[in-house]
Amino acid sequence: MAEIALGERVRTLNAEVLQVGYSASPQRAASVPDAPLIVADDPQIQQLMDLLRRYSGVLLSGPPGTSKSYLAAAVAKVMTEGNPDLLAFAQFHASYQYEDFMEGYRPSEVGGFTRLDGVFLRLCRNACDDPKRNYVMVIDELSRGDAGRIFGEALTYVERSKRGMPFTLPSGEIGIVPPNIFIIATMNPLDRGVDEVDAAFERRFAKLSLLPDADLLTQRLIANEVEDGPRERIVGWFKRINGQAKSVPAAALGHAYLWDITDASTAREAWEYQLQYHVDRAFRYEAKWRDELASAWAEVFAESGPEAE
Repeated sequence: MAEIALGERVRTLNAEVLQVGYSASPQRAASVPDAPLIVADDPQIQQLMDLLRRYSGVLLSGPPGTSKSYLAAAVAKVMTEGNPDLLAFAQFHASYQYEDFMEGYRPSEVGGFTRLDGVFLRLCRNACDDPKRNYVMVIDELSRGDAGRIFGEALTYVERSKRGMPFTLPSGEIGIVPPNIFIIATMNPLDRGVDEVDAAFERRFAKLSLLPDADLLTQRLIANEVEDGPRERIVGWFKRINGQAKSVPAAALGHAYLWDITDASTAREAWEYQLQYHVDRAFRYEAKWRDELASAWAEVFAESGPEAE
């Protein structure tokens, strides 16, 4: 069989040329198909990355549905270049402990107990071994756990001025929080543990408030091809409930609650499965406001023709 000679101009196909892999593919902070693409030069992402480099960490504070978790995940993916080995997530709650975050003892298969690093200490050790890359710790719902107790002695050493200093853990092991660890945390300002979080973290972390955004919601509804009339009424209702949040803070509602509305059917679903429960809870002692908001939402698609019937 005759040999086939390749010409001099042979094109090499790699992941970049084929547009596969993290660096070549559009990235999203959430796994849902229509989640917004991560744009590294987005001003909000750039602002958060700048704060992370200047402070010990950043607290994203805001009511539910204001994209706190999305933004935290987006920034984490940009800073780690999409490498999951450089990233760790934790969600604080009433049962979350120092043993989960820093170090603890677990039963071993051969009997007795074995000391194990928690999620944060493990990430710190990896970062110490790899000082040229960014490592990111994302903590969701920081105010729902006892943050001071969960961090323990590490709370002192997350400060930028104390990064790299060794400290002794209860087990006798040595821990270090290196300079290339970046911490992003989210919290709801109405959670019961917020006062404790503020006291423990206010000197160390920058706080960035994420508020309900009517302009962002408007842009999304335009992209969803919602007609002018219903779109204006949805945004008007959104502004109305958030205006009442000045008197009833629990009424604050993020734009993400209305993110997927495209027509009368999805508007009814948004009310039936989420919005009505939020309104009932926020205005349990304000029946007049509750009924007015329910009636106003029922009118959102009232002038949209047969589809609204």
